[in-house]
Amino acid sequence: MKTNYLLPNKYKILGWILLVLGLILGIYVYSIGYESKMLTINVLSIFSSGDFIFDDKQEFFKIIENSIVDELVALAIIFGGLIVGFSKEKIEDEFIYKLRKDSLIWAIIFNYAILTFTIAFVYNFTFFHILVFNMFTPLLFFIIRFNFLKLKSNSHEE
Repeated sequence: MKTNYLLPNKYKILGWILLVLGLILGIYVYSIGYESKMLTINVLSIFSSGDFIFDDKQEFFKIIENSIVDELVALAIIFGGLIVGFSKEKIEDEFIYKLRKDSLIWAIIFNYAILTFTIAFVYNFTFFHILVFNMFTPLLFFIIRFNFLKLKSNSHEE
């Protein structure tokens, strides 16, 4: 089975390290309210405004001072999750391909079912937090489901 879009299996360990480290640090950053003075540097902001989008202080392409901890955490989760989710297994056959495809479809449907529920029943700033988490949940649901099905199929073989 030819799978050009998958990374070699040797990258999976790097992916797990990035993903787990990103999730742990993400929980920490969330618990302190996204505000951190660590790694505060000057960065290019493509769009900058006050508290609201319709604020009079809208500026484009401006250098601002910002802590990049939350950005680094988000990138670690995204890249780690992509590497874990899209690295070849040691034995990459048609069964693994089917598990991967089914898990991806299930993760997208499950993610949007949860998002639909939250759109209908969650409001205010809590909804914003859910949207932040929603950047990562399709990938995390896919990884959890794929590894669960793989583990389940391995236990039935033994």
